[in-house]
Amino acid sequence: MFKEKVKSLLDKALEENPSLFLIDFSIGGDNTIRVILDGDEGVNLQDCMDVSRAIEHNLDREEQDFSLEVTSAGATSPLELPRQYKKNIGRKLMVRTAGEELEGNLTHATEDSITLEWKAREPKPIGKGKVTVQKKRDIAFSDIHQAKVIIKF
Repeated sequence: MFKEKVKSLLDKALEENPSLFLIDFSIGGDNTIRVILDGDEGVNLQDCMDVSRAIEHNLDREEQDFSLEVTSAGATSPLELPRQYKKNIGRKLMVRTAGEELEGNLTHATEDSITLEWKAREPKPIGKGKVTVQKKRDIAFSDIHQAKVIIKF
């Protein structure tokens, strides 16, 4: 009952700001409510405060004691949803599949797969030395074990 009420309030808050979306939602045994958000244009402190208020102001602590934590997906958090890949087109990703780990620029994302592109040094087809070649790989979401944005400073 409590979880359904919190989820309903959370859904309503997200409807009011369609650029935000839910990454994770849980309620611990001690009624610790944890909400992790992301957004098409990122998530700022005000977004977290708005969602927090929308939940907290509609629950009665006299009825049920709880604590509430609303955070954004961290810059180093793995990507979870197709919507997160779409907002990161143009950025460099590290993608781990069952057989390999790839680093490349995310150039395309659909509901089912992503496209990574990168340059690699390979032996020349004829003669000695190496040549730089452009590589491109389509990867289905079902094959991705983990993907993270590579942050450059």
